[in-house]
Amino acid sequence: MSSGDLLGLSGQAFLVLFMVFLRIGSAMAFLPALGESPVPVRIRLVLALALTLVVAPAVAPLFAERPGTASGLLLGAAGEVLFGLAAGLALRLMIIALQVAGAIAAQSTSLSQVFGGMIADPQPAFGKILTVAGLALFVLLKLHVAVVAYLIQTYHLLPPWNLLAGPELIPWGLSEIARAFRLGFVLAGPFVAASLIYNVALGAINRAMPQLMVSFVGAPAITAGGLVLLALASPGMMSVWAGAVSRIAANPFGASP
Repeated sequence: MSSGDLLGLSGQAFLVLFMVFLRIGSAMAFLPALGESPVPVRIRLVLALALTLVVAPAVAPLFAERPGTASGLLLGAAGEVLFGLAAGLALRLMIIALQVAGAIAAQSTSLSQVFGGMIADPQPAFGKILTVAGLALFVLLKLHVAVVAYLIQTYHLLPPWNLLAGPELIPWGLSEIARAFRLGFVLAGPFVAASLIYNVALGAINRAMPQLMVSFVGAPAITAGGLVLLALASPGMMSVWAGAVSRIAANPFGASP
């Protein structure tokens, strides 16, 4: 093998690594656990490089046919960034679903202002608890390892040098956002049902005994009931959430159920 052939192979390998790094680095901005803001930037950079070295050999054949012009390479790089952001956002929406569920649960049980009103981050404590639990479960179930297969699969669904596939992400993004909010409402279902029963019972008591200050009696009850219900329902909620994340990791960009 001549030196020219060796230089050509090394240049192709560098191009593949660079393009893969663009997609993975963009996805790292949204990936649960791996791309969280408390994780130092240097650690995230090392993780992105490590994932690049793992993913690149599996997807290198897809980069065999590359554009012959500089504009084509720039469009391909822009496509990799776009596809990486979409891949990371698909999993980040599952964390947003937990935050939506926590907000709905806190509002239903009158705990949103008690535990989350006058702090720098206005997210209720229920959302914080569910988010931290989801991130811990994400790591415990080794879903961060499944992220490697997930990223490789995105290359078969959104191949490189194919920026024209970008507009197809619009209906997918809308369906994924709808699925995240739907999952949040489903997870918060026990709290909404308990709140409905509580308010109906409180109204009936108020009609039967108008002299009784039912708000003073009922406020401690709904607060204690909300905390007890969180302790009882959270295992089932996290099980449903983990199943949804596993389905997305197995079928990225798939049709929403």
